[in-house]
Amino acid sequence: MKSTIVSVNWLRDNSKNKNLIILDTSSGSNISGKESTYSDRFIPNSRFFDLKNKFSDSSSPFPNTLPSAEQFEKEAIKLGINNDSTIVVYDNLGIYNSPRVWWMFKAMGHNNVTVLDGGLPAWIDSGNKTVSAHTESAKPGNFKTQPQPNLIRNYKQMLENVTDKKFNVMDARSKGRFDGGTPEPRAGLSSGHIPKSFNLPFEDVLENGFMKSKRELKALFTNVNSTTEKMVFSCGSGLTACTILLAAELVLPNEKAVYDGSWTEWASMADSPIERE
Repeated sequence: MKSTIVSVNWLRDNSKNKNLIILDTSSGSNISGKESTYSDRFIPNSRFFDLKNKFSDSSSPFPNTLPSAEQFEKEAIKLGINNDSTIVVYDNLGIYNSPRVWWMFKAMGHNNVTVLDGGLPAWIDSGNKTVSAHTESAKPGNFKTQPQPNLIRNYKQMLENVTDKKFNVMDARSKGRFDGGTPEPRAGLSSGHIPKSFNLPFEDVLENGFMKSKRELKALFTNVNSTTEKMVFSCGSGLTACTILLAAELVLPNEKAVYDGSWTEWASMADSPIERE
């Protein structure tokens, strides 16, 4: 499977695939304050991907930090994931956490992963049945990580890029936070943006929980000067950055990576230059 995103019809038609692993990436709360009306309903045979507690680095001072390859591998094995698994990730908000998990698997070297367009709401709206509990893995998997450092950028690389300009930075936060006129939701952080970065609020690539059409997505990336330039995606904590990364992956051939520390790290560091409109 080479698709980046699949429909609920595809998932329904392929639900009997013995290599298929369905992961529910939903979380109980989020910094955006979004809530789901389907918190107690799940796609049949889906396993819970605990993004906050099992698949984040709890020792990091910043939220949603990518865990070590060893931790990711250990938790993926517990979920019964194999090297040849076909993984579909979804969440109960349509598209919110799922692109982050899609990117995480990519960063760990597993490319056979895709996002369910529209997520759980689309599954239910299409008349498909749900269950009231997640599925527990019958046996451990044999998943092995193969980290892809080219898909990740750190603070030092981001700071150097302000002067070197080796890649374009796309920021998924709201325009108010990017411009500096709206406070950050995390206490103690100033708003504003990394110098020379572009703003594309993550909600602009979505429509009713689905990805917009490729034609609409292409129009949103017109501020990227060349399809040969590298792109790095940022947001508040590295979560919704992956939503606009997913959108870009659908329409642009550029090399792409995520600034994992994102604005929470950038605004916390004394050396960080900050621009405001």
